[in-house]
Amino acid sequence: MSTIDKNLISFIDIASDSDFSIHNLPYGIFSETADGKRRAGVAIGEQVLDLSVLETEGLLSLDGGPYFDEPILNAFIDSGRENWTKARTTIQTLLSNDNDALRDNTDLQKKALFKQADVTMHLPVHVPGFTDFYSSKEHSTNVGTMFRGPSNALMPNWTEMPVGYNGRASTVIVSGTDVIRPSGQLKPNADERPIFSPCKRLDFELETAFVVGRGNNIGQPIAVDNANDHIFGMVLLNDWSARDIQKWEYVPLGPFNAKTFASEVSPWIVTMDALAPFKTSCPTQEPKPLAYLNEKASDNSFDIHLSVELLPENADEATVVCETNFKYMYWSMAQQLTHHTITGCKVEVGDMMGSGTISGPTPDSYGSMLEIAWNATKPVTLKGGETRSFIEDGDTVIMKGYSEKDGIRVGFGEVRGKVLPALNFDFDK
Repeated sequence: MSTIDKNLISFIDIASDSDFSIHNLPYGIFSETADGKRRAGVAIGEQVLDLSVLETEGLLSLDGGPYFDEPILNAFIDSGRENWTKARTTIQTLLSNDNDALRDNTDLQKKALFKQADVTMHLPVHVPGFTDFYSSKEHSTNVGTMFRGPSNALMPNWTEMPVGYNGRASTVIVSGTDVIRPSGQLKPNADERPIFSPCKRLDFELETAFVVGRGNNIGQPIAVDNANDHIFGMVLLNDWSARDIQKWEYVPLGPFNAKTFASEVSPWIVTMDALAPFKTSCPTQEPKPLAYLNEKASDNSFDIHLSVELLPENADEATVVCETNFKYMYWSMAQQLTHHTITGCKVEVGDMMGSGTISGPTPDSYGSMLEIAWNATKPVTLKGGETRSFIEDGDTVIMKGYSEKDGIRVGFGEVRGKVLPALNFDFDK
Protein backbone atom coordinates (compact mmCIF):
# COMPACT_ATOMS: atom_id res chain seq x y z
CA MET A 1 0.00 0.00 0.00
CA SER A 2 1.32 3.44 -0.90
CA THR A 3 1.95 5.90 1.89
CA ILE A 4 1.17 9.60 1.99
CA ASP A 5 4.08 12.05 1.98
CA LYS A 6 2.77 14.62 4.46
CA ASN A 7 5.79 16.83 3.74
CA LEU A 8 4.57 17.37 0.19
CA ILE A 9 2.97 20.83 0.25
CA SER A 10 1.96 23.04 -2.67
CA PHE A 11 2.82 26.72 -2.99
CA ILE A 12 -0.81 27.19 -4.07
CA ASP A 13 -3.22 27.91 -1.22
CA ILE A 14 -5.50 24.87 -0.94
CA ALA A 15 -8.34 24.52 1.57
CA SER A 16 -8.03 21.56 3.93
CA ASP A 17 -11.36 20.18 2.70
CA SER A 18 -10.53 20.56 -0.99
CA ASP A 19 -10.89 17.42 -3.09
CA PHE A 20 -7.94 18.57 -5.18
CA SER A 21 -4.85 18.46 -3.00
CA ILE A 22 -1.33 18.04 -4.36
CA HIS A 23 -1.75 14.36 -3.45
CA ASN A 24 -4.55 14.01 -6.01
CA LEU A 25 -3.87 15.82 -9.33
CA PRO A 26 -6.74 14.33 -11.35
CA TYR A 27 -6.71 14.74 -15.12
CA GLY A 28 -9.39 16.50 -17.14
CA ILE A 29 -10.06 18.33 -20.39
CA PHE A 30 -10.98 22.01 -20.23
CA SER A 31 -11.43 25.11 -22.36
CA GLU A 32 -11.57 28.77 -21.46
CA THR A 33 -14.93 29.18 -23.21
CA ALA A 34 -17.63 26.66 -24.07
CA ASP A 35 -16.49 26.51 -27.70
CA GLY A 36 -12.83 27.25 -27.05
CA LYS A 37 -9.73 25.16 -27.62
CA ARG A 38 -9.72 22.03 -25.51
CA ARG A 39 -6.59 20.79 -23.77
CA ALA A 40 -5.55 18.75 -20.75
CA GLY A 41 -5.16 19.97 -17.20
CA VAL A 42 -5.01 18.79 -13.63
CA ALA A 43 -7.10 20.14 -10.78
CA ILE A 44 -5.18 21.76 -7.92
CA GLY A 45 -7.22 23.48 -5.23
CA GLU A 46 -9.70 25.79 -6.96
CA GLN A 47 -7.55 26.01 -10.07
CA VAL A 48 -6.68 24.10 -13.23
CA LEU A 49 -3.05 23.70 -14.26
CA ASP A 50 -2.73 23.73 -18.06
CA LEU A 51 -0.47 20.81 -18.95
CA SER A 52 -0.10 21.91 -22.57
CA VAL A 53 1.65 25.06 -21.34
CA LEU A 54 4.05 22.99 -19.24
CA GLU A 55 4.86 20.89 -22.31
CA THR A 56 5.45 23.96 -24.48
CA GLU A 57 7.74 25.46 -21.85
CA GLY A 58 9.75 22.24 -21.65
CA LEU A 59 8.81 21.57 -18.04
CA LEU A 60 6.81 18.39 -18.75
CA SER A 61 8.46 16.16 -21.36
CA LEU A 62 7.25 12.58 -21.78
CA ASP A 63 8.38 9.82 -24.12
CA GLY A 64 6.41 9.93 -27.37
CA GLY A 65 4.84 13.28 -26.57
CA PRO A 66 3.54 15.92 -26.69
CA TYR A 67 0.23 14.64 -25.31
CA PHE A 68 -1.61 17.46 -23.60
CA ASP A 69 -2.48 19.94 -26.35
CA GLU A 70 -5.25 17.54 -27.32
CA PRO A 71 -9.06 17.47 -26.82
CA ILE A 72 -8.98 14.01 -25.18
CA LEU A 73 -6.59 12.13 -22.88
CA ASN A 74 -6.54 8.82 -24.77
CA ALA A 75 -3.09 9.22 -26.32
CA PHE A 76 -1.49 10.09 -22.98
CA ILE A 77 -3.23 7.20 -21.23
CA ASP A 78 -2.22 4.84 -24.04
CA SER A 79 1.43 5.88 -23.69
CA GLY A 80 1.79 3.67 -20.62
CA ARG A 81 2.44 3.52 -16.92
CA GLU A 82 6.00 4.89 -17.09
CA ASN A 83 4.62 8.11 -18.54
CA TRP A 84 1.76 8.16 -16.00
CA THR A 85 4.26 7.94 -13.17
CA LYS A 86 6.68 10.46 -14.67
CA ALA A 87 3.90 12.96 -15.36
CA ARG A 88 2.53 12.69 -11.82
CA THR A 89 5.96 13.06 -10.22
CA THR A 90 6.90 16.00 -12.45
CA ILE A 91 3.63 17.85 -11.83
CA GLN A 92 3.85 17.31 -8.07
CA THR A 93 7.40 18.67 -8.11
CA LEU A 94 6.39 21.76 -10.12
CA LEU A 95 3.52 22.48 -7.73
CA SER A 96 5.63 21.85 -4.65
CA ASN A 97 6.52 24.67 -2.31
CA ASP A 98 10.15 23.55 -2.58
CA ASN A 99 10.42 24.09 -6.34
CA ASP A 100 10.84 27.59 -7.80
CA ALA A 101 10.21 26.84 -11.50
CA LEU A 102 6.51 27.67 -11.28
CA ARG A 103 6.35 29.13 -7.78
CA ASP A 104 8.53 32.14 -8.62
CA ASN A 105 7.47 32.64 -12.25
CA THR A 106 4.38 34.84 -12.19
CA ASP A 107 4.28 35.15 -15.98
CA LEU A 108 4.16 31.37 -16.33
CA GLN A 109 1.49 31.14 -13.66
CA LYS A 110 -0.68 33.59 -15.60
CA LYS A 111 -0.40 31.36 -18.68
CA ALA A 112 -0.80 28.03 -16.94
CA LEU A 113 -3.25 28.50 -14.06
CA PHE A 114 -6.99 29.09 -14.48
CA LYS A 115 -9.80 29.26 -11.95
CA GLN A 116 -11.98 26.18 -12.20
CA ALA A 117 -15.05 28.40 -11.89
CA ASP A 118 -14.04 30.24 -15.08
CA VAL A 119 -13.47 27.27 -17.41
CA THR A 120 -15.67 24.73 -19.16
CA MET A 121 -15.02 21.06 -18.48
CA HIS A 122 -15.49 18.38 -21.13
CA LEU A 123 -15.65 14.61 -21.35
CA PRO A 124 -12.01 13.71 -20.59
CA VAL A 125 -11.65 10.68 -22.87
CA HIS A 126 -13.10 9.21 -26.00
CA VAL A 127 -15.09 6.24 -24.69
CA PRO A 128 -14.97 3.34 -27.18
CA GLY A 129 -17.07 1.06 -24.97
CA PHE A 130 -19.20 1.33 -21.84
CA THR A 131 -20.08 -1.55 -19.52
CA ASP A 132 -22.23 -1.49 -16.39
CA PHE A 133 -21.87 -4.06 -13.65
CA TYR A 134 -24.23 -5.06 -10.83
CA SER A 135 -21.70 -5.65 -8.08
CA SER A 136 -23.19 -4.36 -4.81
CA LYS A 137 -24.64 -7.24 -2.82
CA GLU A 138 -26.78 -4.87 -0.76
CA HIS A 139 -28.24 -3.20 -3.84
CA SER A 140 -28.85 -6.47 -5.67
CA THR A 141 -30.47 -7.98 -2.59
CA ASN A 142 -32.72 -4.96 -2.09
CA VAL A 143 -33.92 -4.91 -5.69
CA GLY A 144 -34.37 -8.68 -5.77
CA THR A 145 -36.33 -8.61 -2.53
CA MET A 146 -38.72 -6.00 -3.92
CA PHE A 147 -39.54 -7.95 -7.05
CA ARG A 148 -38.91 -11.61 -6.20
CA GLY A 149 -39.06 -11.78 -2.41
CA PRO A 150 -36.20 -12.26 0.08
CA SER A 151 -35.81 -15.99 -0.57
CA ASN A 152 -35.06 -15.36 -4.28
CA ALA A 153 -33.41 -11.95 -4.01
CA LEU A 154 -30.12 -12.96 -5.63
CA MET A 155 -30.07 -14.98 -8.83
CA PRO A 156 -27.95 -18.18 -8.66
CA ASN A 157 -25.13 -16.67 -10.76
CA TRP A 158 -24.73 -13.50 -8.69
CA THR A 159 -22.23 -14.84 -6.14
CA GLU A 160 -20.28 -16.69 -8.81
CA MET A 161 -19.37 -13.86 -11.19
CA PRO A 162 -19.58 -10.08 -11.67
CA VAL A 163 -22.87 -9.73 -13.57
CA GLY A 164 -22.91 -6.92 -16.15
CA TYR A 165 -24.06 -5.76 -19.55
CA ASN A 166 -22.67 -3.69 -22.41
CA GLY A 167 -24.25 -0.24 -22.63
CA ARG A 168 -24.09 2.73 -24.98
CA ALA A 169 -20.77 4.59 -24.98
CA SER A 170 -22.28 7.27 -27.23
CA THR A 171 -24.39 8.64 -24.39
CA VAL A 172 -21.66 8.91 -21.76
CA ILE A 173 -21.87 12.62 -20.89
CA VAL A 174 -19.93 14.97 -18.63
CA SER A 175 -21.22 16.50 -15.41
CA GLY A 176 -23.34 19.60 -15.93
CA THR A 177 -25.11 18.23 -19.00
CA ASP A 178 -28.90 18.43 -18.72
CA VAL A 179 -30.73 15.12 -19.00
CA ILE A 180 -33.96 14.97 -21.03
CA ARG A 181 -36.51 12.66 -19.47
CA PRO A 182 -36.66 9.59 -21.72
CA SER A 183 -39.84 8.28 -23.31
CA GLY A 184 -40.52 4.70 -24.31
CA GLN A 185 -42.73 1.69 -23.87
CA LEU A 186 -44.28 1.23 -20.41
CA LYS A 187 -46.71 -1.41 -19.23
CA PRO A 188 -48.53 0.06 -16.24
CA ASN A 189 -51.37 -2.47 -16.37
CA ALA A 190 -50.53 -6.16 -16.53
CA ASP A 191 -53.74 -7.04 -18.40
CA GLU A 192 -53.40 -4.36 -21.08
CA ARG A 193 -51.07 -3.64 -23.95
CA PRO A 194 -48.07 -1.35 -23.31
CA ILE A 195 -48.26 2.39 -23.89
CA PHE A 196 -45.78 4.94 -25.20
CA SER A 197 -45.12 7.52 -22.51
CA PRO A 198 -42.47 9.63 -20.81
CA CYS A 199 -40.74 7.69 -18.06
CA LYS A 200 -42.63 8.08 -14.80
CA ARG A 201 -40.02 6.41 -12.59
CA LEU A 202 -36.78 8.18 -13.41
CA ASP A 203 -33.98 7.29 -11.03
CA PHE A 204 -30.32 7.93 -10.32
CA GLU A 205 -27.76 5.22 -9.69
CA LEU A 206 -24.80 6.15 -7.51
CA GLU A 207 -21.78 4.51 -9.11
CA THR A 208 -18.13 4.90 -9.91
CA ALA A 209 -16.51 3.86 -13.17
CA PHE A 210 -12.95 2.89 -13.97
CA VAL A 211 -11.15 3.97 -17.11
CA VAL A 212 -9.22 1.31 -19.01
CA GLY A 213 -5.59 2.37 -19.37
CA ARG A 214 -4.24 -0.59 -21.30
CA GLY A 215 -6.14 -2.86 -23.65
CA ASN A 216 -5.71 -6.47 -24.68
CA ASN A 217 -5.90 -8.50 -27.86
CA ILE A 218 -8.93 -10.44 -29.00
CA GLY A 219 -8.82 -13.93 -27.55
CA GLN A 220 -6.35 -13.01 -24.78
CA PRO A 221 -8.06 -12.46 -21.41
CA ILE A 222 -6.57 -10.20 -18.76
CA ALA A 223 -5.44 -12.20 -15.71
CA VAL A 224 -7.00 -11.06 -12.44
CA ASP A 225 -3.65 -10.44 -10.77
CA ASN A 226 -2.58 -8.26 -13.73
CA ALA A 227 -5.88 -6.44 -14.13
CA ASN A 228 -4.96 -3.41 -12.02
CA ASP A 229 -2.12 -2.68 -14.45
CA HIS A 230 -4.83 -2.09 -17.07
CA ILE A 231 -6.76 0.52 -15.03
CA PHE A 232 -5.78 4.21 -15.30
CA GLY A 233 -8.21 5.83 -12.89
CA MET A 234 -11.77 6.33 -11.68
CA VAL A 235 -14.64 8.78 -12.10
CA LEU A 236 -17.96 9.27 -10.36
CA LEU A 237 -20.90 7.98 -12.38
CA ASN A 238 -24.61 8.70 -12.27
CA ASP A 239 -25.96 5.93 -14.45
CA TRP A 240 -29.44 7.36 -14.94
CA SER A 241 -32.18 4.72 -15.06
CA ALA A 242 -35.75 4.62 -16.37
CA ARG A 243 -37.17 2.02 -13.99
CA ASP A 244 -40.59 1.60 -15.63
CA ILE A 245 -39.14 1.26 -19.14
CA GLN A 246 -36.66 -1.30 -17.81
CA LYS A 247 -39.29 -3.35 -16.00
CA TRP A 248 -41.13 -4.00 -19.26
CA GLU A 249 -38.17 -4.44 -21.62
CA TYR A 250 -35.51 -6.31 -19.67
CA VAL A 251 -36.81 -9.88 -20.18
CA PRO A 252 -35.04 -11.83 -21.60
CA LEU A 253 -31.91 -9.90 -22.58
CA GLY A 254 -31.55 -7.29 -19.84
CA PRO A 255 -31.47 -3.45 -19.85
CA PHE A 256 -31.76 -1.69 -23.16
CA ASN A 257 -33.44 1.71 -23.71
CA ALA A 258 -33.88 2.19 -19.97
CA LYS A 259 -30.13 2.63 -19.66
CA THR A 260 -29.04 4.13 -22.97
CA PHE A 261 -30.13 7.76 -22.63
CA ALA A 262 -27.51 9.14 -20.19
CA SER A 263 -24.53 7.89 -18.20
CA GLU A 264 -23.15 11.04 -16.55
CA VAL A 265 -19.57 11.19 -15.24
CA SER A 266 -17.45 13.62 -13.26
CA PRO A 267 -14.97 15.58 -15.40
CA TRP A 268 -11.87 14.64 -13.39
CA ILE A 269 -10.22 11.21 -13.61
CA VAL A 270 -8.63 10.37 -10.27
CA THR A 271 -5.65 8.11 -10.91
CA MET A 272 -5.14 4.80 -9.17
CA ASP A 273 -1.79 6.15 -7.91
CA ALA A 274 -3.65 8.92 -6.07
CA LEU A 275 -6.11 6.40 -4.59
CA ALA A 276 -3.46 3.84 -3.58
CA PRO A 277 -3.13 5.05 0.05
CA PHE A 278 -6.82 4.40 0.58
CA LYS A 279 -6.85 0.72 -0.35
CA THR A 280 -8.94 -1.67 1.70
CA SER A 281 -10.50 -5.11 1.27
CA CYS A 282 -13.67 -6.19 -0.48
CA PRO A 283 -16.24 -8.03 1.66
CA THR A 284 -15.64 -11.73 2.15
CA GLN A 285 -16.70 -13.60 -0.99
CA GLU A 286 -18.61 -16.79 -0.33
CA PRO A 287 -18.35 -19.15 -2.10
CA LYS A 288 -14.70 -18.62 -2.94
CA PRO A 289 -14.55 -17.44 -6.57
CA LEU A 290 -13.44 -19.75 -9.34
CA ALA A 291 -9.69 -19.75 -9.90
CA TYR A 292 -9.71 -17.16 -12.70
CA LEU A 293 -11.44 -14.66 -10.35
CA ASN A 294 -9.47 -15.50 -7.22
CA GLU A 295 -7.21 -12.54 -6.42
CA LYS A 296 -3.95 -12.90 -4.51
CA ALA A 297 -4.09 -9.31 -3.26
CA SER A 298 -6.30 -8.71 -0.25
CA ASP A 299 -6.33 -4.91 -0.53
CA ASN A 300 -8.50 -4.98 -3.64
CA SER A 301 -10.96 -2.18 -2.88
CA PHE A 302 -10.91 1.48 -1.79
CA ASP A 303 -12.29 3.50 1.09
CA ILE A 304 -14.20 6.18 -0.85
CA HIS A 305 -16.95 8.16 0.88
CA LEU A 306 -19.90 8.76 -1.47
CA SER A 307 -23.04 10.87 -1.22
CA VAL A 308 -26.06 11.96 -3.24
CA GLU A 309 -27.90 15.26 -2.91
CA LEU A 310 -31.24 16.14 -4.45
CA LEU A 311 -32.01 19.77 -5.33
CA PRO A 312 -35.53 20.55 -6.58
CA GLU A 313 -35.97 23.44 -8.98
CA ASN A 314 -36.17 26.79 -7.14
CA ALA A 315 -35.23 25.12 -3.83
CA ASP A 316 -32.85 27.01 -1.54
CA GLU A 317 -30.94 23.97 -0.35
CA ALA A 318 -30.19 20.44 -1.47
CA THR A 319 -31.08 17.41 0.66
CA VAL A 320 -28.58 14.61 1.24
CA VAL A 321 -30.52 11.43 0.46
CA CYS A 322 -27.65 8.92 0.52
CA GLU A 323 -24.26 8.47 2.18
CA THR A 324 -22.35 5.28 1.46
CA ASN A 325 -18.88 3.93 0.64
CA PHE A 326 -17.23 2.18 -2.29
CA LYS A 327 -15.70 -0.39 0.11
CA TYR A 328 -19.07 -2.18 0.33
CA MET A 329 -18.71 -3.41 -3.26
CA TYR A 330 -18.70 -7.23 -3.37
CA TRP A 331 -16.80 -7.66 -6.64
CA SER A 332 -13.54 -5.75 -7.23
CA MET A 333 -12.63 -3.77 -10.33
CA ALA A 334 -9.93 -6.32 -11.15
CA GLN A 335 -12.48 -9.13 -11.03
CA GLN A 336 -14.86 -7.14 -13.21
CA LEU A 337 -12.21 -6.48 -15.85
CA THR A 338 -10.99 -10.07 -15.85
CA HIS A 339 -14.48 -11.51 -16.14
CA HIS A 340 -15.27 -9.06 -18.95
CA THR A 341 -12.33 -10.41 -20.98
CA ILE A 342 -12.36 -14.09 -19.96
CA THR A 343 -14.02 -15.24 -23.18
CA GLY A 344 -11.56 -13.18 -25.24
CA CYS A 345 -13.38 -9.85 -25.38
CA LYS A 346 -11.13 -6.98 -26.44
CA VAL A 347 -11.15 -3.85 -24.27
CA GLU A 348 -9.65 -0.54 -25.36
CA VAL A 349 -8.01 2.50 -23.81
CA GLY A 350 -10.73 4.88 -22.64
CA ASP A 351 -13.37 2.20 -22.09
CA MET A 352 -15.43 2.93 -18.98
CA MET A 353 -16.81 0.23 -16.71
CA GLY A 354 -19.45 1.18 -14.16
CA SER A 355 -19.44 -0.40 -10.73
CA GLY A 356 -23.17 -0.83 -10.54
CA THR A 357 -25.26 0.97 -7.94
CA ILE A 358 -23.30 1.28 -4.67
CA SER A 359 -25.49 0.63 -1.64
CA GLY A 360 -24.52 0.10 1.98
CA PRO A 361 -26.17 -1.91 4.75
CA THR A 362 -28.55 0.77 6.07
CA PRO A 363 -31.45 2.65 4.41
CA ASP A 364 -29.56 5.96 4.48
CA SER A 365 -26.76 4.31 2.47
CA TYR A 366 -28.87 2.99 -0.40
CA GLY A 367 -27.62 4.22 -3.78
CA SER A 368 -30.87 4.71 -5.72
CA MET A 369 -34.31 6.21 -5.17
CA LEU A 370 -35.82 2.81 -5.97
CA GLU A 371 -34.27 1.58 -2.73
CA ILE A 372 -34.41 4.77 -0.65
CA ALA A 373 -38.16 5.15 -1.22
CA TRP A 374 -38.55 1.35 -1.40
CA ASN A 375 -40.33 1.19 -4.75
CA ALA A 376 -42.41 4.31 -3.98
CA THR A 377 -43.85 2.91 -0.72
CA LYS A 378 -41.74 5.16 1.55
CA PRO A 379 -41.47 8.63 -0.05
CA VAL A 380 -38.54 10.79 1.07
CA THR A 381 -39.23 14.19 2.61
CA LEU A 382 -36.83 16.88 1.40
CA LYS A 383 -35.81 20.13 3.03
CA GLY A 384 -38.66 22.54 2.32
CA GLY A 385 -41.29 19.85 2.71
CA GLU A 386 -41.48 18.33 -0.79
CA THR A 387 -41.46 14.55 -1.11
CA ARG A 388 -39.90 12.29 -3.68
CA SER A 389 -40.24 8.66 -4.68
CA PHE A 390 -38.44 9.17 -8.00
CA ILE A 391 -36.80 12.11 -9.79
CA GLU A 392 -39.08 14.87 -11.10
CA ASP A 393 -38.58 17.43 -13.88
CA GLY A 394 -36.42 20.31 -12.70
CA ASP A 395 -34.63 18.22 -10.06
CA THR A 396 -30.83 18.30 -9.97
CA VAL A 397 -28.95 15.24 -8.70
CA ILE A 398 -25.49 15.90 -7.25
CA MET A 399 -23.06 13.09 -6.44
CA LYS A 400 -19.82 13.61 -4.52
CA GLY A 401 -16.95 11.35 -3.51
CA TYR A 402 -13.66 11.54 -1.67
CA SER A 403 -11.10 9.55 0.30
CA GLU A 404 -9.46 10.95 3.42
CA LYS A 405 -6.68 9.71 5.68
CA ASP A 406 -4.26 11.37 8.09
CA GLY A 407 -5.60 14.79 7.14
CA ILE A 408 -5.00 14.21 3.41
CA ARG A 409 -7.99 14.30 1.06
CA VAL A 410 -8.25 12.96 -2.48
CA GLY A 411 -11.61 13.61 -4.10
CA PHE A 412 -13.56 13.48 -7.33
CA GLY A 413 -15.41 16.77 -7.16
CA GLU A 414 -18.95 16.10 -8.27
CA VAL A 415 -21.19 14.84 -11.03
CA ARG A 416 -24.27 17.04 -11.38
CA GLY A 417 -27.23 16.69 -13.72
CA LYS A 418 -30.59 18.45 -14.05
CA VAL A 419 -33.65 16.70 -15.46
CA LEU A 420 -35.56 18.45 -18.25
CA PRO A 421 -39.09 17.51 -19.38
CA ALA A 422 -39.57 14.80 -21.98
CA LEU A 423 -39.78 15.81 -25.62
CA ASN A 424 -43.19 16.02 -27.27
CA PHE A 425 -43.70 13.44 -30.00
CA ASP A 426 -46.32 13.71 -32.73
CA PHE A 427 -46.33 10.39 -34.54
CA ASP A 428 -49.14 11.43 -36.86
CA LYS A 429 -46.84 13.67 -38.89
